[in-house]
Amino acid sequence: MNVAGILKSKGSEIVTATANETLRDLAGTLAKRKIGAIVVTDASGGVAGIFSERDLVRAIAASGESALNDLVREHMTKDVVTCARDDTVADLMSKMTEGRFRHLPVVEDGKLIGIISIGDVVKRRIQETELEVEAMRGYIASG
Repeated sequence: MNVAGILKSKGSEIVTATANETLRDLAGTLAKRKIGAIVVTDASGGVAGIFSERDLVRAIAASGESALNDLVREHMTKDVVTCARDDTVADLMSKMTEGRFRHLPVVEDGKLIGIISIGDVVKRRIQETELEVEAMRGYIASG
């Protein structure tokens, strides 16, 4: 399975924000939407950054509650690793493991078209494993 298949089954709804919003705004969105990260987009719809729960915790640890009034641009992760429609589950697992993050924006022609979470990856990997097990059982039973 690849990113295109994951997006097809999960949908491509993306929660985005601008770099000029406050951490308080994004913290509210993370809580309300029950998500772990928000992609920060630029005026052209490209990825300017990503803001995660970890970024929020780091900001509060460094500055206390007053950090909630800071702008997202001050705390977002700017060097965002992205993926493409044809990336495989193995590609995603490798990127997430190496980078130690749990969300990958999906970009096509410079535009944000989706987001993949570690939960999406694990779910698809389990499905792939179950299909492999069933195929092996069928092969053994027919042999």
